[in-house]
Amino acid sequence: MKALVSADYQPLDGLTVADLPTPSAGPGEVVVRVEAAALNPLDLALITGAMKDFFPVEHPLVVGMDAAGTVAEVGTGVTGYAPGDAVLAFTGQAGAVAEYTVVTPGPKLARRPSALDAVRAAAIPESGMTAVCLLRAVGLSAGQSVLVIGATGGVGLYAVQLAAALGAKVIATATAQDADYVRGLGAAGTVDYRAADVVAEALALVPGGVDVVVDLVNNGEGLAGSARAARPGGRLVSPLFGPAELDRDVTPVYIGTFDPLPGDLEDLANRAADGRLRIEVGARYPLDDAVRAVADFAGTHIRGKVVVTVP
Repeated sequence: MKALVSADYQPLDGLTVADLPTPSAGPGEVVVRVEAAALNPLDLALITGAMKDFFPVEHPLVVGMDAAGTVAEVGTGVTGYAPGDAVLAFTGQAGAVAEYTVVTPGPKLARRPSALDAVRAAAIPESGMTAVCLLRAVGLSAGQSVLVIGATGGVGLYAVQLAAALGAKVIATATAQDADYVRGLGAAGTVDYRAADVVAEALALVPGGVDVVVDLVNNGEGLAGSARAARPGGRLVSPLFGPAELDRDVTPVYIGTFDPLPGDLEDLANRAADGRLRIEVGARYPLDDAVRAVADFAGTHIRGKVVVTVP
């Protein structure tokens, strides 16, 4: 089978589309014939080894962790899935940008509704489930206010929509060109991070500070700056690493790896299928151009998700 492969920790331009053995389903596993796969920021770090102390990988590494397609084979002990079933999946740290990938049934594998095409479905798993887990971790609820920093990225576009669906007042960072877009996702207000101080503008929109800051951009001590937008007693949540304590009365919550509940991925897929959840695919490439897809993803601001299609 063809797959996007990193032979070792290396620069992004060292990737190749190579031929590898087609995987088989072991006990408790499902092989998926991939129709589309999406890229995520963590993919870049896994390729270069930037986070190898936290997320070591085996080589050759098949790039990608989000896939959509159809079940090609089920292993012994698998129930609930059969060859031909349309699915979407989070594959783990590797395996998605390929003609076939292996998935373990559970919360990170779900049936794909007939109204949801593979390209949009592939854009959901990692980003969508991360957004769900971030909002769940801080208990965001109706009537609360939230600032989403990084609202036009893969996780951000879901965080804005899911927070608005919960009944929260959402303030989102966006350039002037993207302001209408994030309002369309459900944001009540926007802050142009290129033209103004995000914290100051957020405090002008929500005097006293928001209940929750969702920061998808900053890490380390940079998160202490973002926390200034939260009210005393508020919370800051991030999928990145930061200080265990902040220099003010704001509780930090960090999610290094997401842990979805059964039904989370199905719920996201159903929302997307019936129009309650907007999927933004900013760019798509065929598998033969997957190396270029990674380069563009790393070097260009692309609103939404980058998807690789597999013939």
